[in-house]
Amino acid sequence: MRGLTQYDDPNLIVGSSTSDDGAVYRISDDLALVQTVDFFTPIVDDPYLYGQIAATNSLSDIYAMGGRPVTAMNVVGVPADVLSLEVIHEILRGGADKVKEARCSLAGGHTVKNPEPLYGLSVTGLVHPDRMITNAGARPGDILVLTKPLGTGILTTGIKRGLVEGDLVDRGIRLMSTLNTPGQLLAEKGLSQCATDVTGFGLLGHLVSLCRSSRVSVELDSETVPIIDPEIIRLIEREDCVPGGSRQNLLTAEADVAFFPNVSTATKLLLADAQTSGGLLCAIPETHLDEALGIFETEGTLTRAVVGRVGEPKPEGEALVTVR
Repeated sequence: MRGLTQYDDPNLIVGSSTSDDGAVYRISDDLALVQTVDFFTPIVDDPYLYGQIAATNSLSDIYAMGGRPVTAMNVVGVPADVLSLEVIHEILRGGADKVKEARCSLAGGHTVKNPEPLYGLSVTGLVHPDRMITNAGARPGDILVLTKPLGTGILTTGIKRGLVEGDLVDRGIRLMSTLNTPGQLLAEKGLSQCATDVTGFGLLGHLVSLCRSSRVSVELDSETVPIIDPEIIRLIEREDCVPGGSRQNLLTAEADVAFFPNVSTATKLLLADAQTSGGLLCAIPETHLDEALGIFETEGTLTRAVVGRVGEPKPEGEALVTVR
């Protein structure tokens, strides 16, 4: 978006400059809109599950900003000469069921012909301007908590290559279709001012953006980072089952990340793995940690892993993220 002419509106309190998950527009002193749009091509064969995962991924951006989703609109591209109406209906049904689970109103949408299927949502949420959660809100001493395990990029690549089946596939689908509802509650209770959902840039990429926006550094403990299953490491080491996006994420992040010598190549790739509908990475003041962990437990997050701590800003030229 560099170089684009834009209208300067002071009520746009979060735009694209901080690489946040959604935009925030102030309506009044105590009300703001959170807006996002997201969509992607199928990552599983079942059209209903694909719809669920894509919708969950779109709704996640609102939760990551501390918002409550209120309306959603379908964004659909389909090869109408290839997919039947029944298959298209199943994609939309999967999305609609997740929107309903989020207590959000599905208000319509837009469909175009496309050579391959695309599906996702444009979502609008509500948040108090003083309680929103952004990339720029982390403070030294905050504790980093991750609410879903890593490895979905490697897992879905393994599915496409016929290397993964059974229970591991089911667990991956459950992970990708679990709503990130705790974000809304953390914001309402004022327990966190900084979070992001871990998606296409991988955990390292999102951490680097967080550090830049908040002007802090981060120390990450790789041994406490949750993983879907040890099989994910085997897929990396023995099958070279790593999506191109994850490799690129690692190359991009290495300029701002310092790894301890004991961190393996497989672990580095896992930390850079491009996630689909990943968990929330939350920066929580230590005084609020117990209450926040209680919310994660009540909301049934798949993990409540303490993975690191926010530190003081680093001098220019030093790594923003240290991984041990």
